[in-house]
Amino acid sequence: MTILCVRFQLPPTREADLPRLLGMLEEFTPVVQALPPDGALADLRGAERYFGRNALELASVIRVRSLALYGVDCVIGAGPGPMLARVALRDAVPGVTCAVPEERDAIAEFLADKPVAALPGVGAATARTLGDYGLDTLGRVAAAPLSTLQRLIGAKAGRELYEKANGVDRGRVVPNAVSRSLATERPFGRDELDPDRHRRALLSAAEEIGARLRALEKVCRTLTLTVRYADRSATTRSRRLNEPTAHSPDLTRAAYGMYEALGLQRARVRAITLRAEGLDPADQASHQLTFDPVDEKVRRIEEVADRARAKFGPRAVMPGGLGGPGRLAA
Repeated sequence: MTILCVRFQLPPTREADLPRLLGMLEEFTPVVQALPPDGALADLRGAERYFGRNALELASVIRVRSLALYGVDCVIGAGPGPMLARVALRDAVPGVTCAVPEERDAIAEFLADKPVAALPGVGAATARTLGDYGLDTLGRVAAAPLSTLQRLIGAKAGRELYEKANGVDRGRVVPNAVSRSLATERPFGRDELDPDRHRRALLSAAEEIGARLRALEKVCRTLTLTVRYADRSATTRSRRLNEPTAHSPDLTRAAYGMYEALGLQRARVRAITLRAEGLDPADQASHQLTFDPVDEKVRRIEEVADRARAKFGPRAVMPGGLGGPGRLAA
């Protein structure tokens, strides 16, 4: 086991601590890949030789150092490859590292009873398609003919799924830098099935992100949506915007588009997180001028609303879709 997948238990208000936590991981190995908003992959092959400790022992040191220096606990999965480490993370709890053995038979046994959605990159739509044919666990997928999987989800996706279900992990940790970003989360009091409430949460999150960007005089180039489900799995989608913006209606349209593309049906959603990435100064961003008087009017209203919020509080002005008796809590 040479790869760790670490998820720091960071509340949204402390997301700015992630770069420092990544720096702490880089004290053990330079091969660290950020997984915003709260995670990272770390390749410890060189660290095991240098420190004379195995990956599980180093994981314990990382957890203690995170708590001691930053007051942040973490959960850690370990495996011989990035994909297996991320699957192991699903079963990890604070204080105990979940590890996938390196032996092929042991890997197959570890994966056999896991749901298909446990694999990184397998979304709800793919899991539903496979489930309709009784392929609801990785063990059943691994035992299915490759040709069957390719007919169901496509040639390339079918082969990748077949290999992953059989424990073949071709991934690698690619060092990168965490993106400059802003994020906000909308948790539900109970697992939420209602798509209308999902969309209201998205509207609320996009409005907050837009207001925060404008207050900082920033624009974003990319919007990322993360939907967390009742079984602790999550789906993440990103969309590059047509132009850098802090305009709330543009952010809302992009968020709705990503949500609709997921094709969720009766999904039990626990929380929705929206993240603005690739932040740039607003005065350096270009904006395509239009001759649409409605767009210009909306932008002027947005400026007035921002001034009202600055004077009377963030809830002084809200979209009509967030009003009424069923409105979301802040």
